Amino acid sequence: MKISEFFNNELVVTNFDAKCKEDVFDVLYKKLYENGFVKESYLEAIKKREKNFPTGLQLNRYNVAIPHTDPEHVVKPAIAVATLKNPVIFKNMANPLEDVKINIVFMIALNEAHSQVEMLQQMVQLIQNDNLLEKIIRANGGGEIINLIVETFENKISM
Repeated sequence: MKISEFFNNELVVTNFDAKCKEDVFDVLYKKLYENGFVKESYLEAIKKREKNFPTGLQLNRYNVAIPHTDPEHVVKPAIAVATLKNPVIFKNMANPLEDVKINIVFMIALNEAHSQVEMLQQMVQLIQNDNLLEKIIRANGGGEIINLIVETFENKISM
């Protein structure tokens, strides 16, 4: 399954004025839950996993977080997205003692464990594309973000 198939207009928040990562978790969880993608237990599971296994990634121009949790908290697969008005602090995936100022959050909800590896490989391709991340940050809505991602993955996977 292509990564572009996991994005949904109802699961995108642009220019979100979050004060902390918990604000981002709350708003994306609410969208996932209200649209039938995750179970009630998902939010607590995301927060718990983030404490033990941070998901902040220090990249080039824009930093990304990819919070996710176990499949038993997911009804059907999706990726919720938040672009942030101002960066919020996440712990660094590579060094949990280090803070990373995050610009974009991709909250992943997968209901099959084996699909996580393939999904994360495609996410890595996506987040390593600085031009695409910049366009996502500047986008005016979910539809525009989804179009950018679909266009990128449909036209060339080699980015």
